[in-house]
Amino acid sequence: MNAVGACSHCLLPIGRIGLQREVNGEAHQFCCYGCCLAYQVHHGEADEPEAAALLIRLGVGAFLAMSIMLFSLLLYSGTFGEADGWLVHRIHWLLWALATPLIVILGGPFIAGAWQAASRLRVSADTLVSIGALAAYGYSGYQVAQGSGIVYFDTATMVLILFTLGRYLEAQGRVRAMRSLAPMLAAERANVRVVADGIDAIKPVHTVQPGTILRIFPGERIAVDGVVIDGHSDCDEAIITGQSETQLKAPGALVHAGSINGHGQIWVRATVAGTDTRWIQISRLVRDALARKSLLGSTIDSAATIFIPFVLLLAAGTVWFWSTRGPFEVALLIGLAVLVVACPCSLGLAAPLATALGIGQAARRGILIRSGGVLEQLARIRGVAFDKTGTLTQGKLQPVYVTTDGTTEKDLLHCATALASGSEHSIARAITEQGHVNKMSVLPAMEIRAHPGAGVTGQIDGVLCAMGSRLFMKALGWTIPEKLSAMPAPRYTLVYIGWGGSVHGILALNDTTLPEAKSVIEALHEHGVETLLLSGDTKGPVANVASALGISTWQAELTPEGKVRALREWAHKRRGSIAMVGDGLNDGPVLASAAVGIAVGTATDLAKESADITLPTGGLGSLPWLVELANRVRKSILANLVWALGYNAVALMLAVTGLLKPVVAAGLMFGSSVLVVMRSLRAGRESTSIETHRCARAEASAAHIYST
Repeated sequence: MNAVGACSHCLLPIGRIGLQREVNGEAHQFCCYGCCLAYQVHHGEADEPEAAALLIRLGVGAFLAMSIMLFSLLLYSGTFGEADGWLVHRIHWLLWALATPLIVILGGPFIAGAWQAASRLRVSADTLVSIGALAAYGYSGYQVAQGSGIVYFDTATMVLILFTLGRYLEAQGRVRAMRSLAPMLAAERANVRVVADGIDAIKPVHTVQPGTILRIFPGERIAVDGVVIDGHSDCDEAIITGQSETQLKAPGALVHAGSINGHGQIWVRATVAGTDTRWIQISRLVRDALARKSLLGSTIDSAATIFIPFVLLLAAGTVWFWSTRGPFEVALLIGLAVLVVACPCSLGLAAPLATALGIGQAARRGILIRSGGVLEQLARIRGVAFDKTGTLTQGKLQPVYVTTDGTTEKDLLHCATALASGSEHSIARAITEQGHVNKMSVLPAMEIRAHPGAGVTGQIDGVLCAMGSRLFMKALGWTIPEKLSAMPAPRYTLVYIGWGGSVHGILALNDTTLPEAKSVIEALHEHGVETLLLSGDTKGPVANVASALGISTWQAELTPEGKVRALREWAHKRRGSIAMVGDGLNDGPVLASAAVGIAVGTATDLAKESADITLPTGGLGSLPWLVELANRVRKSILANLVWALGYNAVALMLAVTGLLKPVVAAGLMFGSSVLVVMRSLRAGRESTSIETHRCARAEASAAHIYST
């Protein structure tokens, strides 16, 4: 069964009222009757009673509809004169007999949907269709029973046929739009080829446990995280890592679930359970994102709940108005046209389809977006704030020099590596790696406590030790020897290390900016997005990076709370929304407080949890493309809304004045919905010039590395 809140067919969010059906023995939920119909047609097995019954109903419905239209054409052709009144009356009875089962077959789902909405004290598009078709059918039946007047069974029939066809085509259009996401969203239902005792067996991915051996054929999507134990191939890992180049795989190489095997056959040993792969985690995140409606989408839904009752009142008023000026049957047809043409299907598609396409495009590049509302916010940002270390720089700090007050470098590094062990921070990782290079044993440290944005403390052999910034040492009240205190602020990151209430040395670390960082900043500036650098590092390294990348506004030596304050002040001055890009433990609060929090792929778990968007490792170059994507999605939504609202306004005006027949109105209605689908598909195919232009230039200048 699909995730709660997502349609089994088109994968889009289910609104307040959905449908539940059992197909092939499994329960499914759908956002509308069109998706339910299309899913049963395409996924129902021939020997399933539900699928067989559906095909029979559609076949009988089509036969009855053609029969009704044939006899109606005879009546409209003028073939029968006044002397043939008895024959005409019998044809009316025949039409009534043919229309009754058709109303049940084709109209039943719409009536059921309207009843379901009414049971929740709501009205829906199905309400408009049901009232319109039943009104035409009921009035025609009354005329036949009275033996006089004109009947409109063909109108009721054509309205139902066009609406059924329209819903089906609309559903298929949505599926086409979401086709690229299907493999990702089906991750939890994937099957794998398990090898046991030399025999292959097809099993569900959720049965895979660490140590399970799997065989992967060329062209197959890998469903597990594991290590290659036999065979050679190349894998496309773009959807996981964001890297467009295929990666060669040989025994000992890691493979990621979600990547596509290339030309060779490989055997893989799973390293995690089948349900714990990052691919499935991504699948769940994307499902959640699709199920969450944006603010604009929710506003449209709320407007639709007001619009439909308004249409019902307008139709009733139209019937009353025209009935005072002419025959009632004419007034009824005009009112029916109002009901049919005002169906807000295209209005309901305007936002969710474009948003889902945007989320899908981002997911294919390894970018995870938590909800459609995030894209809406990103399109409105006035600026982007960046953390420095690990975001704009490599995050691979290298020790440059060590200055002590007389303490040996070995003792200083022993203290530093003990405090750094187990930390995710880039500075701690650099110190730990240096300890490994020097083959230093790690001293046991107790009561280690991280102070985000400041430093870390712990007990070593019963002595309180600390490591962090100069401000952190001052906050602890520790003394800094004159030799160390008098050092000029360099271009390097300085880490103060001490114990027993005094600083005993300084470790200087050097980092380099990412090769694509400058082009990313330039691309944002070209598109009117301002940039800001917020860092907990000292002024020297921060000023150096800001100058190298062309960022005019920067702040240094900020605590996590200070970053939040700086971001809010900058947003207030710019009178707009600000996005924040970061990766560190101390970036969690500011990512959560930003209008849009963006974590890079190397981010700590806290940063990723606090972020609205997660870029893949090495994915900073995707940021300008992501901003452009958000703007394109917003433009697509607004264009769809303008069309849908304009269509409804003009069509309602024509219908109220009696210039539209119900059948023509039904055709316009489903044509409008299909047009919105096609517009969204076209927007999704538009090229994304920013990334290809800017990031290609960044790759060409990758040798030009800016030192911090």
